[in-house]
Amino acid sequence: MAGEVSRAPEESLESLIKEADTLKARLEDERLKLNDVTLSHVAERLEMISLLNIKPRRHLRGHQAKVLCSDWCADKRHIVSSSQDGKMIIWDAFTSNKEHAVTMPTTWVMACAYAPSGNLVACGGLDNKVTVYSLALAENVSSQNVSSQKKTVGTHTSYMSCCTFPNSDQQILTGSGDSTCALWDVESGQMLQSFHGHSGDVMALNLAPSEIGNTFVSGSCDKMVLIWDMRTGHCVQSFEGHQSDINSVKFHPSGDAVATGSDDSTCRLFDLRADKEVAIYTKESIIFGVNSVDFSVSGRLLFAGYNDYTINVWDTLKCIRVSLPLRHENRVSCLQVSPDGTALSTGSWDCTLRVSITTCLGFTSYVCLKYLLQFCVSISGLGLRAINLRMIFGNFNLKDCFCLTTSVGCAVPNA
Repeated sequence: MAGEVSRAPEESLESLIKEADTLKARLEDERLKLNDVTLSHVAERLEMISLLNIKPRRHLRGHQAKVLCSDWCADKRHIVSSSQDGKMIIWDAFTSNKEHAVTMPTTWVMACAYAPSGNLVACGGLDNKVTVYSLALAENVSSQNVSSQKKTVGTHTSYMSCCTFPNSDQQILTGSGDSTCALWDVESGQMLQSFHGHSGDVMALNLAPSEIGNTFVSGSCDKMVLIWDMRTGHCVQSFEGHQSDINSVKFHPSGDAVATGSDDSTCRLFDLRADKEVAIYTKESIIFGVNSVDFSVSGRLLFAGYNDYTINVWDTLKCIRVSLPLRHENRVSCLQVSPDGTALSTGSWDCTLRVSITTCLGFTSYVCLKYLLQFCVSISGLGLRAINLRMIFGNFNLKDCFCLTTSVGCAVPNA
């Protein structure tokens, strides 16, 4: 009798697992019935993107060990990077100068992020903590003063792998090797919400491109991609398909799809509306893992950094590679398109970062001069400003349009 009672819960669990598997199979059958066309087939009539010519314009040297993470500031000029040397550096991407270098209490600073205001940066790693630093980007502020203005916001039970500020300086979202994500209040250090659902280390997260910002995506070593509601802490959607650890996730600019990069050497596109994988970006010659992915401003291009030291660029609609690989001297650990879409920053285990540009990011042969001058040094006189711009960006095909004086009639191409 006792044996029958002890087996009852096990039998009940087995029946529930079988029922769940049956429902999953039925759901997949329904998806297949509606899957009457592929993304590449729909895009057959689209014009091909010309071969991109990506050229490094700035080489940022200063780290003494592997660069693990980087993030653009909203001002489109500054970059924060973290490294295995235990340092976090604030760079001026226009001049290649280091504005601050902060020594951390631990090596392997695996994650860093700029706050939307540009006044705070967060970082963390093997110390299991997320630490926030207050910045004052002025010449009279030393790195020692920045180090003294730190605040430990929260602590995980394992290493912190990724972090981001959800549309304000008041909160920070983190992912960890303890298989959880967490939302913290920066001022009080209180955990506002925890997110449980992964069965492996959380390696990446990304916020949905929304002003409200209530949704984010996470990728894990359990090969799963999960969509979360930050208000409830619940997983609202999940995707599977990768054969190995997921190292990077990124929302499409429309917010309707998510791109992922994995150790299985593929990038994949999952559509939230179709609730399924809609594209795989890979070639037979690519056998190394993907560490980082990011979209162009329009979402037509997908940039991916690989363990074979290369950055490949994919046409997200035609599912083909549209650029000769850009190379580092070691594996590419992180990459990100600038907020305005005009530059690409990449970080590598070769201890450096590079800032690259291409005249084809907007699918044109020129870029509006006024648009690029917005964040350059303000010098009176168009000629001197144009020379200064070429010193920064290289020999661009600059277009001197009449908007420089009238501020009207200028169409700035977006990638």
